[in-house]
Parts: sequence; C-alpha cells; structure tokens
Amino acid sequence: MSASSKQNPLVRVLGLRDFRLLFAGTTTSLLGDQLYLIATPWLVLTLTGDPLALGVVLALEGLPRAIFMLVGGAITDRLSPRTVMLASDLIRFGLTTLMALVVFTGAIQIWMLYAFGLGFGLVSGFAVPAGNSIVPMLVGEQDLQAGNAIMMGIGQLISFVGPTAAGILIGGFASSFVGVGLALAADAATFAVSALCLWLIRAGGRPAAGGPAGQERVWASIVAGVRHMWADPALRLLLLILAALNFFFSGPLLVSIPVLANQYLPEGALAFGLLMSAMSGGSLVGILLAGALPRPGGKAMRTFLIALLAGFSLVLGAFGFIRSTWADVALLLLAGIGNGYIMIVMFTWMQANTPKALLGRMMSIVMLASSGLIPVSQAISGAVITWNLTMLLASAGAMLLLVTLWSAFQPGLRLFSTNLTAAPAEA
Repeated sequence: MSASSKQNPLVRVLGLRDFRLLFAGTTTSLLGDQLYLIATPWLVLTLTGDPLALGVVLALEGLPRAIFMLVGGAITDRLSPRTVMLASDLIRFGLTTLMALVVFTGAIQIWMLYAFGLGFGLVSGFAVPAGNSIVPMLVGEQDLQAGNAIMMGIGQLISFVGPTAAGILIGGFASSFVGVGLALAADAATFAVSALCLWLIRAGGRPAAGGPAGQERVWASIVAGVRHMWADPALRLLLLILAALNFFFSGPLLVSIPVLANQYLPEGALAFGLLMSAMSGGSLVGILLAGALPRPGGKAMRTFLIALLAGFSLVLGAFGFIRSTWADVALLLLAGIGNGYIMIVMFTWMQANTPKALLGRMMSIVMLASSGLIPVSQAISGAVITWNLTMLLASAGAMLLLVTLWSAFQPGLRLFSTNLTAAPAEA
C-alpha cells in the first residue's frame, strides 16, 4: 500500500495543485458573494425604502438563474466547466465593477439595479452547473467525496460568517453608499482573483463533451441529459429524494424557524439565531464527516439512507410540538449533521455515475431540483403557517415519511447502495 493511499482523503485532495487553485479561487469568490448579498438589498432599501423594489431585484436574479440553468449545463458540457466558470467570472467582474462605479459616483438609480440583477441572474444560470461539474475533472474517483466535502464545506462556513463581515464593512461608514461601494469593489476584486486561479488550472480545460455530442443543438443536448437521468433507476430515485427533501424538509423549516422563535420561544431573536446556527453548524459537521469517513456500502447504505429520511420526517413533526429552545437546537443540530452528510454522499454518487460528457447537464438538473423547489415550498409553507405552524410541520413530516416508505421499495435504492464507480468518459 502506497503512502498516499494511507493519507486522509481530505489531505490527499488538498495536495493536488489544480484543486488548491480551485479551492482558493472559489473561497475568494464566495466571500465576495456574501458582500454582494448584503450590499444589494441594503442599497435597494436605501434608494427606495420599498420592499417591493427589493422583491423585484431578487426575482430578476432568481428567475433567469432557474430558467437558464439547464441551458448552462448543456453549454458546460459543450465547452468545459473551467471555460464556462472563467467566462462567468470575467463577466461578473465587469458587472460588479460597473455597479461599484455608479454607486461611488452617486449615479445609481433603481432601474440600474434591475438591470444588474437580471445580468447576474443570467450569468449564474451558467456558472452554477459549471461550478458543480468541475471537481470530478480535477479529482480522482476515490477522492471525489472528499473533494466535494471540502468545496461544500467552505461554502457552508462562509455563508455562516460572511454576512456578519459584510455588515461590519457596510455599516462602518457614515454614508451607506460609501460602504456599499467598497463592498461591491471588493466583490469585483474577488471575481478577478477567481478568474486568475481558473486560468492557472491545467486540468479540466478540454471540452467535456467530445465527438458528436459536442455538435448537438442545445435543446437536443438538454433532452439527452434528462433522458439519461430518467432512464437510470438510481439517478432518478436520488433526484426525486433530493427534490422531496428540499420541498418537504428545507422549505417548511426555513419558514417555520423564525415564526417559532418569534411566537413561541422566550428568547425571541436570540432563539432565531441559535436555531439557524445549529442547522448551519450541523450541516458543516456532516459535510466534513462525509469527506473524512469511508462511505458505507450495500445493505448498510440502504438502511442508513432510509433511517435518515425517516429521522428527518420525525424531526419535522417534533419541531411543531416542542417549545424548548435548547431541545429545538439539538434537533436541528442532528438534522443538520444528517443533511450535510447525505447530501455529499448523494451528490458524489451522481457525479461518479454520470458520464463526464453529461456532467454539466446532470448537475444543472440537480441544482434546479434544489434551488427551484425551495422558493415554491417556502411560498406554500408561508400560506399554510398562517393557519397553524404545527399543522404545517406535521403534514410536511408525514409527506416525507411517505416518500421514505416509497423509496425503501424502489430498485434504484439497491443500485445506489452497491454501485459507486467512476463513470465512463463519454456518453
């Protein structure tokens, strides 16, 4: 047994030059994203004081991202994840720099923010599937789970601490426009750093889809990706489970946590912060565990997945009845650990068992099932919770339990638990 095979997979992955460059560029860019996510809403409200205007800006960012994500996946497969990410970073560098300039000069108007929001949304539709397809191009199959854990873990960590840092930067100046302008300028700089890191990466730059697939029309390419996913029982099952988790678990929880803290827990805003931190912190722990520990296989994997899904449904039901802050914190911490772990395992399995020529399209479908369903779930949950919080969580838990029972008898579950092999290079 070689010395490298005895290393912890997290250490082994970080020993790869190209992966370190990706990690450095992505980490820098994610920090910039947090600045943008705080600066933009603050700027909209400073300019207009109108929550409706903020909603329009957010919608102009979110809708194009969802609509163009499948197209972005097809383009990623036609070119390469690295090429699409590099182009996306350069475009966003230009947009953010221009946005910072109009803020510093005082020329900013609300219509400009609408235009910037639309531009960022369009570019994100390409950047998201590309960013989720590049790790298999840089990391060997045996270390793919560790590579995903590192990338998703740093994203979770930055989303945990980044908003506070952004708030300090923006709020540290007497003029909100100065603070927002500096935040946007720093965000632009992070895109430049990320683009430089991508430029220096040697691997992953060749087209992901060679041969005839590279000449397909975009729509035909998207259809081919969807057909491949739907024809594979295990991929189809995992996608449906992922969609169910986002619709019945994540959406209702994100709506219920602030309502529970505000109306039922004595600590109020403090309880809200503790509950959100417990969920985020637990997810980070689960992600790191998935990267460091070997993946269970066979019957143990099947049993673990079904038990975990059932546990999520029980957490939802219990959350609707328990009125103790610390008990709720413990529930969300455990749920977060399980959620972070299983997301890495499922995500890695999908990557490893998808031909590299289809990775961009597969990741676009997966991300659409995640980011596309949560807002819908939140809207429905917001309507139901006005009647009764306990009813929302109990019904969501019951639906997730039904999905769990259905999943336990699907043939794709056996394939998922036994087949973790590197996908062929071509479709």
